[in-house]
Amino acid sequence: MGKLISGKEVSTSIRAKIKEEAQKLRDDYGIQPGLAVILVGNDPASQIYVRNKQKACEEVGFHAFEYRLNENSTQEQLLDLIGVLNKDNKVHGILVQLPLPDHIDPQTVINTISPEKDVDAFHPINVGKIMLGDYEFLPCTPAGVMELIDSTGVEISGKNCVVVGRSNIVGKPMAMLLLHRNATVTICHSRTKNLAEICAGADILVSAVGKAHFITADMVKEGAMVIDVGMNHDENGKLCGDVEFSTVEPKASYITPVPGGVGPMTITMLMKNTLRAAELKCTKSAK
Repeated sequence: MGKLISGKEVSTSIRAKIKEEAQKLRDDYGIQPGLAVILVGNDPASQIYVRNKQKACEEVGFHAFEYRLNENSTQEQLLDLIGVLNKDNKVHGILVQLPLPDHIDPQTVINTISPEKDVDAFHPINVGKIMLGDYEFLPCTPAGVMELIDSTGVEISGKNCVVVGRSNIVGKPMAMLLLHRNATVTICHSRTKNLAEICAGADILVSAVGKAHFITADMVKEGAMVIDVGMNHDENGKLCGDVEFSTVEPKASYITPVPGGVGPMTITMLMKNTLRAAELKCTKSAK
């Protein structure tokens, strides 16, 4: 029977450390880390995410700046706002909530955010730094997964790791982070042949495909660690992950639940990136 990896517990521990470090920045430099969140339109899910980010900022002692633009706002208006925030010394991190309305190009928006304030780590410069292993910020979900794996005490080096999904936000950076820790990494996707066979060879299996109950027991090796990044709804409308938990959990050594696994980690790692951005600003100012 698999041991549950509690994202809530790991997240609470990390947030306590972030709060301490933020207090230290205020005491030593008079600086309060600031996160600006921009929401374009009225997407209900996005509104919940933005609210959760504000709550997290309050919890760790950050200043939260919220900017709401209506869904008819032009791309130019959004880029102008980012330009202002890039120059604002009270803002250390800038996050534009995705998805954006169809008439706005997300990559142009991401490219406009200063790499030093890109706390999502989506800017091409930060993506390149992750590839090289010389980074300041990590994409929040993959970074959260690494924290969860580390919380178990399981050694990553030398392990066979399989990442199912190749998105720029999770799959690709997840593979790079595991590779930097000396894992042997395989990335699987919709065109992969013998998917079940490849997954069944994994010591650590990370699924990020966004399909309910996609990973079944026959795809999991006895004693594997299973990390479920998926956030889906089953046929009854109940929140679930990519992994068929009831059949996979008895085979796994460790497994993340949905909800309560990877989910709580994502916003916590956003706070960690924002803290890092503020620390870098202090270091730069001190020179």
